[in-house]
Amino acid sequence: MDTPEAISCWTRERFGLPAHAVVLVNQLAPSLPGFPPWCTVIVFWTADMARRHHLKIFKPMVEITPEDLPPYWMRDALIVPAGTGCDCC
Repeated sequence: MDTPEAISCWTRERFGLPAHAVVLVNQLAPSLPGFPPWCTVIVFWTADMARRHHLKIFKPMVEITPEDLPPYWMRDALIVPAGTGCDCC
């Protein structure tokens, strides 16, 4: 399993998402000074596609482990309110 697929799988497991849930994993180079050279963005939707969840891990994809994901109980804190724009997804 390559890295994006592994991260998607870990995300589904951690947040109790079904196998068909949409999970996007992307690696970005932040353009702001003071940030690490790479970050990994993970975006997922709940089963009904009603809520988008978004998180950044300030590591390249190849360094991410399941322990880097926030705990399940933080899932609702990752919700992006409707109408909120971001430059990553």
